[in-house]
Amino acid sequence: MRVRSYKTEGIILHRVNLGEADRILTILTKHRGKLRCIAKGVRKPTSRKSASVELFNRTSLFLVKGRNLDILTQSETIENFPRLRTSLKAAKAAYHVAELVNLLTAENQENVKAYESLTVILRIINDQGHATRRQIADFEKDLLIELGFGSPRQTSFSALTQFIESIIERR
Repeated sequence: MRVRSYKTEGIILHRVNLGEADRILTILTKHRGKLRCIAKGVRKPTSRKSASVELFNRTSLFLVKGRNLDILTQSETIENFPRLRTSLKAAKAAYHVAELVNLLTAENQENVKAYESLTVILRIINDQGHATRRQIADFEKDLLIELGFGSPRQTSFSALTQFIESIIERR
């Protein structure tokens, strides 16, 4: 028997508006890897799901298998990292790590360690209101190693940046 609905935990990495009231969400989940889904009606003022599917939120998600994309039916915030929305430095660091995870991870490939690393760095950024260059570099190195890309031979920040840019093929 094929399961049509499932529950998972994830961090919202990216979102794109679709039509007048919907959004396509990119989520790094704990047990299913990165996935994309449709959150129907989430942009309506009366939507109960809108607060829980904000960027960088750690959320419990209930999804139904769709033809192309799964459909979000219910969500509940687990952890919301409020300083990531009020501090420009914190938001910049959070966007950087979320974009990096989004670009480097493949869809539907479980990686609990990458999920946990992202959760830890978001907590650090939220608690401090920013992240040091060293903290971001340590996260980047750990993520690269965990995802099987290895690490640059040189240990400088610029070598790490160039290594990442060579993998994602853009600056």
